[in-house]
Amino acid sequence: MLRDVTAVRYVTPLRSGGSVPGVVEADDLGTYVVKFTGSAQGRKALVAEVIVGELARALGLRFPELVLVDFDPAVADSEPHQEVRELHSASRGINLGMDYLPGARDFTPEVAAAFPVDSLEAGRIVWLDALTVNVDRTVHSSNLMIWPTLGVAPPRLWLIDHGAALVFHHRWDGTDPAKSYDFRHHALGQYAPDVRAADAELAPKVTRELLREITQEVPEAWLAGEEGFTTPDEVRTAYVDHLHARVQASAAWLPTDFPAPEELALENAAREARSRRGRPAWLQQVPDLHGKPAAQPDWTAHLG
Repeated sequence: MLRDVTAVRYVTPLRSGGSVPGVVEADDLGTYVVKFTGSAQGRKALVAEVIVGELARALGLRFPELVLVDFDPAVADSEPHQEVRELHSASRGINLGMDYLPGARDFTPEVAAAFPVDSLEAGRIVWLDALTVNVDRTVHSSNLMIWPTLGVAPPRLWLIDHGAALVFHHRWDGTDPAKSYDFRHHALGQYAPDVRAADAELAPKVTRELLREITQEVPEAWLAGEEGFTTPDEVRTAYVDHLHARVQASAAWLPTDFPAPEELALENAAREARSRRGRPAWLQQVPDLHGKPAAQPDWTAHLG
């Protein structure tokens, strides 16, 4: 079961994403990145975080611990920005916290160029993303961290941010469990991910029993009122049924087409060239920043 904690100190908002999560300290002396129920992404993003994150952990992938955070907006009454205060006011009660990884670095293309990733590990992560339809882990925004970086142990890849996964739960009656998606630009595609070996290893582990256990971790309040369902348990069953059917159909959606880094470079150059066409002369020299991640601040300094 996800542990329950209470936020006792609000450290800072994180503005790198549209949901504006916040770093908080809790009564268990832990520090967490909290995603709020009142964010524009809604509660389904938190449901996806729980289901995909706990599934990743069950399959042996590295993913920070999740906790349920009881958040009182009064804890953050010193927040100066009105829109963030409104987010907090709309998020009173239980929210989702992810263990903060101090000193972790984003897995950017520059970091990736010098960081070795085993093809089987890459295959496991790609397989999980393909199963859960997490098309948001790309070369431009990896949603991967490297941690630790302080010499305590060799740095390893850690998965984060799965709120955009499980796209089928936005339209329950319209998605084929065997549908394939485009993963050519996956963040780990350059490592020759061995998705077939990963499928052989991981698919038998994703049983109905495991999926039922994981969906039980989702708070009922986040599932209540789902259109087309009477009870939260019916929604849980729908997740179990769809994901289990998707596992059984892995031969249909298993991604195997990953372009080489040189091919990606050519595609990016062509895209930038297309974006320049029709620009006025004064914009011709402005670089195409489409898809490139913003610089991520180091929040360690706020944790003193």
